[in-house]
Amino acid sequence: MTITRRAALAAPALLLATRAGAQAAFPNRPVRIVVPYTPGGVSDITARLMAEPLAAGWGQPVPVENRAGADGVIGTEVIARAAPDGHTLGLVSVGHPVNPAYYKLPFDTLRDFTFVTQTTSTPLVVCAAKGFGPGTVAELIAHAKKNPGVTFAGTGGVVRLAPVLFGQQTGTELAYVPYRGSTQAHPDLMAGRVDIMFDTVPAALPHIQSGALKALATTGAKRAPQLPDVPTVSETLAGFEAATWGMVFAPAGLPEAVLAKLNADCVAALKRPEVVEKHRLLGAEVVTSTPAQIRAFTESEMKKWGEAARKAGIVPQ
Repeated sequence: MTITRRAALAAPALLLATRAGAQAAFPNRPVRIVVPYTPGGVSDITARLMAEPLAAGWGQPVPVENRAGADGVIGTEVIARAAPDGHTLGLVSVGHPVNPAYYKLPFDTLRDFTFVTQTTSTPLVVCAAKGFGPGTVAELIAHAKKNPGVTFAGTGGVVRLAPVLFGQQTGTELAYVPYRGSTQAHPDLMAGRVDIMFDTVPAALPHIQSGALKALATTGAKRAPQLPDVPTVSETLAGFEAATWGMVFAPAGLPEAVLAKLNADCVAALKRPEVVEKHRLLGAEVVTSTPAQIRAFTESEMKKWGEAARKAGIVPQ
């Protein structure tokens, strides 16, 4: 056999060995976690809590990079366009599957990403000023049917769409009042200038605990640990559920071996007792998954919130 022939036969095996070696060596340089939101939110905090144990286990720095703007679209595009080698990850919220209802996106919400694991789930809380008449979900429904146009404060994403879905499922007409964020909405909510808000538990909890706001219900599948005496919406309106949640993903085309390692290591980092406890104090529950599970969940959330938006006449811009 000629030297050229031997080299040709050896080339595929060498290529496979090189690829296997590259995957086995992952990570071989810093792994950045892009958070497409401003610092201080649950997604940002989750990324930073995960980064420390990941860096220790990998022996590589894990910097967290905030790339906020356009409800997460700007930073998410950075993730979509990165090399699919595992060295760029994203930590995004439920805004990812919700954004197609609002925007014409520069990427495909499913096709352009490799899904790694869910990270958290955080219920919303239906809250109102102390002087607002209804104190339960049943009373709110009755009041809204008698008084069409009950106003709700919305800040975008699920915080806007949850009351839209609530109105659709109860046959009530709720009027959307837009705000840039919870901080801007709370003074009007406390003063009764807007009737209700489906807010995140971490944002509303201090005002509920101080007595400035009252909680009518939470929107998770089960009662929130921080508000154990507050019933869920589903205890009155069967099947209603809305939550903010997070996930880790990467660009599409990630090698299977790298995906398997990322899933195992990210899940292990999230399940560390101190990470679970710090999330609990935030009002969030650590929830992990397989890549297939989080992809399927993302698809179901896209369908759920997309249908709610379409019925409400929301058109992607």
